[in-house]
Amino acid sequence: MNNHHSKPYETDYEIGQDNVRLWGMDLHNPVFFVSATLILIFVAASIIAPTTANDLLNQAKQWSINKFDWLFMGSASFLILFCIALALLPTGKIRLGGDNAKPQFSRISWFAMLFAAGMGIGLMFWAVTEPLAYYTGWGGTPLDVKPNSQASADLALPATLYHWGLHAWAIYAVVGLSLAFFSFNKGLPLTIRSVFYPLLGDRIWGFWGHVIDVFAVLATIFGLATSLGFGATQASSGLHFLFGTPDEITTRICIIVGVTFFAVLSVVRGLDGGVKILSNINMVLAAILLVAVFLIGPTLEIVHNIGTSTVGYLENIFALSQWLGRSDEGWMQSWTVFYWAWWISWSPFVGMFIARISKGRTVREFIIAVLVIPTVVTLVWMNVFGVSALSQAQHGVGELANGIGKVSLVLFQMLENLPMSQLTSATAIILVLVFFVTSSDSGSLVIDSITAGGKLDAPVTQRIFWATTEGLIAAVLMIGGGKTALGALQAGTIATGLPFTLVLIAMCFSLFKGMVSKP
Repeated sequence: MNNHHSKPYETDYEIGQDNVRLWGMDLHNPVFFVSATLILIFVAASIIAPTTANDLLNQAKQWSINKFDWLFMGSASFLILFCIALALLPTGKIRLGGDNAKPQFSRISWFAMLFAAGMGIGLMFWAVTEPLAYYTGWGGTPLDVKPNSQASADLALPATLYHWGLHAWAIYAVVGLSLAFFSFNKGLPLTIRSVFYPLLGDRIWGFWGHVIDVFAVLATIFGLATSLGFGATQASSGLHFLFGTPDEITTRICIIVGVTFFAVLSVVRGLDGGVKILSNINMVLAAILLVAVFLIGPTLEIVHNIGTSTVGYLENIFALSQWLGRSDEGWMQSWTVFYWAWWISWSPFVGMFIARISKGRTVREFIIAVLVIPTVVTLVWMNVFGVSALSQAQHGVGELANGIGKVSLVLFQMLENLPMSQLTSATAIILVLVFFVTSSDSGSLVIDSITAGGKLDAPVTQRIFWATTEGLIAAVLMIGGGKTALGALQAGTIATGLPFTLVLIAMCFSLFKGMVSKP
């Protein structure tokens, strides 16, 4: 049944026809120029008036989360069902790139890259902090259970898994699959606008297509710059905690410069020579740290909890997915809806990167890999680190017995009370930094593609430009406005999640229409 799915759409548009050659770069007009201008305006405004920018964008974020919690909650659940349906229906047999397409990467490298780009960095901190927050009631408790009780301990990991499991990866899967299908099977440029060809036809090459692509560039670069800025703060705290280095702005800027330098080296080398190698290094380091904490931590408790937290996750998934009549509405909005908005705002970046590395996979293989495998790995990772933290909090061991103090230190405070703490903490910091490099370089490759009109191999100068720009935005905001400016950037990124939720729903209908209709 697949053969007709490999035929390209008949369109007069050619990849790169609107491009301008300038400064050694291949720039799509107007996407590159509008994006660059808006980025400059935002950064300038955040430096000139960081508090005002932070207040305005936080109001926009809170309005989105409070007024449209039903849209975020309903959409996330719908996307899981949509992915499952695509895998089970005959559409699951479609091969990305056509019947004869061969995968570019081995399964291990493919998985390592999609995971490192998707959420590897977040797991380093939230695997410890989030279960502890739900247990102690820091920011509320899920389903309104009593803080510091057995009920909050039992729900801490299932609620954390809910935010990092199937729902999150379904968001990425829809964007990634849509982009891969329309690019590799239908011959359209690898940009977000291409996904809407079945709904808009050749109109995607005009105004609305430009708007969609500019939006994707801004969401990607601001999301990456936010993570880089906050990540530098966390790494700086860790270095201070471990080695007594000054936890100040100079240290954070040095970390950003270092990460950006290695990200530039990686993007120059490309997918095979850079991102793939770093992602594989990531997975090895992560596996070493995981096994070490498993063996030196409360091993029996971890083993027991893997089963109980899995059951708890599945038992509570429907209760946590409801949005009507919740007694814990404040918790749901500040945690769950915030997470869905964050994953959605990151989906252009992660989805496009997953699409780039997934040619040759069937739709069924793609969905199983992108949904199930990261969820299982996340389950194990969260249990190893989360149970270790909860055990210390429950038994009155170390700093965690007092709950969460400084968020950026929670991971290191947990490791401090285990054997070989210096070694595991140092490994954690290295892993954090390498995760940052892989997120930065994979994000740069994505922005290169969008701002080059969908070309997969943008000039090296262009790759260097965007990798450097990410670091510059993070560094400039940190120097000019500190955490307030970075907070404004994060709030702005979250606020973009609202309009892009509607884009995602439209994307589902467009993808299904494209898959089942004959050209």
